Amino acid sequence: MAEMVTQVRNEEEIIRQGGGEKAIESQHKKGRLTARERIALLIDPGTEFFELGAYAAWGMYEEWGGAPSAGVVTGLARVQGRLVMLIVNDATVKAGAFFPMTAKKVIRAQNIAIDNRIPTIYLVDSAGVFLPLQEDVFPDTDDFGRVFRNNAVMSAMGIPQIAAIMGMCVAGGAYLPLMCDHILMTEGSGLFLAGPALVQAAIGAKYSAEELGGAKMHSQISGTVDYREPDDRSCLARIRLLVDKMGNRQLGIFDRKPPEAPLHNGEETYGIFDSDPARQYDMKEIIARIVDASQFSEYKSEYGETVLCGFARIGGFAVGIVANQKTHVQQVDHNGNKRMEFGGVIYTESAEKAARFIMDCNQNLVPLVFLHDVNGFMVGRDAEWSGIIRAGAKMVNAVSNSVVPKIAVIVGGSFGAGHYAMCGKAYDPRFVFAWPSARYAVMSGASAAGTLVEIKIKQLERGGKKLSEEEKKKLYDEVKATYDEQTDPRYGAARLWIDKIIDPAETREAIIMALEAAALNPEVAKFSVGVLQT
Repeated sequence: MAEMVTQVRNEEEIIRQGGGEKAIESQHKKGRLTARERIALLIDPGTEFFELGAYAAWGMYEEWGGAPSAGVVTGLARVQGRLVMLIVNDATVKAGAFFPMTAKKVIRAQNIAIDNRIPTIYLVDSAGVFLPLQEDVFPDTDDFGRVFRNNAVMSAMGIPQIAAIMGMCVAGGAYLPLMCDHILMTEGSGLFLAGPALVQAAIGAKYSAEELGGAKMHSQISGTVDYREPDDRSCLARIRLLVDKMGNRQLGIFDRKPPEAPLHNGEETYGIFDSDPARQYDMKEIIARIVDASQFSEYKSEYGETVLCGFARIGGFAVGIVANQKTHVQQVDHNGNKRMEFGGVIYTESAEKAARFIMDCNQNLVPLVFLHDVNGFMVGRDAEWSGIIRAGAKMVNAVSNSVVPKIAVIVGGSFGAGHYAMCGKAYDPRFVFAWPSARYAVMSGASAAGTLVEIKIKQLERGGKKLSEEEKKKLYDEVKATYDEQTDPRYGAARLWIDKIIDPAETREAIIMALEAAALNPEVAKFSVGVLQT
């Protein structure tokens, strides 16, 4: 595990370099700071930037030279003591142009802000849509236009938005700052629907960039800009002054008491957790290193033991925890027969227990934390006779209709319908975190390879061709390698299925940050599950 954590940290350090030294030097020659330099000056001294989506576009767009972090930096930070969402274009990456994943990353950050009512600050420095890929950036509900729609929706919801134009802001992108509460602009920046070259091509007129959309023009003539600032540092200082004057809305209704540190060191997790799916470990030991005072009040501790449910506090917040137990347990069925249940597998009894617990948490306004290490639901005749599909549907129903904040942490495997039942990305968790050891897909690489190879062999045999053992092994290895790559958490994080890959020792801190964000939203809808299969 320590090696995997080190690898992630090293890769993130490379990602943080953005477009590289030459691009950074070019940004500095313009008298501008880089995205991360701006963030460092904006946030409160002594606090850390909780970055989200760092791996966005990782391994993608290689034919265009790549797009580290999708050319935009997003995350949570403290500004004047207030928790805010930062969305900051990185002009060192293709002049801050919007790749398909750039738009999706901005929208994900906005959606987190919407769900949790987080004030949002945009530091704009972008050339607009990356034209060679415009067909994948422009039209859909998770593409470029949705950013401005979200601006309007956030404003209507009363979520404060501040936009600072600190470079180029052109074409459709010019609407973003105009749909925010406060607009700042630095000297030398440009804000226009069409730049000088396009204006000349369209109407034959020649204007300078300053005439068309400079900071002075927008401050004195169009009246578009609220604050004209001489440079980046002055602009960032002004933003801090504006945030300082914001009023305080009602906080969330979730119970919180003074936090207590766990009795055990989080780094001990490295020696407890085992990423080998065939090996056992006790998830209760992981929980003891996350929750306050290591106190976990387990719910139905002797029933459905392959899924752990219980109440605890994390950072003082009351939470309900649903976690996959990875030790094998002996159970007695309804006929009095003993059977061994495998860790990481959801059985009928454990699904029913989890469904009831999730409903209880919603009834009592307790946020939910899901710790994933699940192979899926149990299969076979006994499982089908026990009503595994009915029980699984009940758990999925409870998760789907849950109205309290949900936070998912994928520590190991998260496969198939088990991923869904444990509040996968499709079930609206406020945040999805993953350990470097996480793996998730329809099934594991080994299982998928075995299944797909068997199908391929039968297809070939029907055509009269028979594979040798060597050919079978080669085919198996090729399929497994592809599947293993796609189950890697970095693959998921690149596509924003995961918000942040975290060090296991820092799981508690990540969950606390998520809970503090969730507490900003005092609105909880009425809980109703509709029809449940009983």
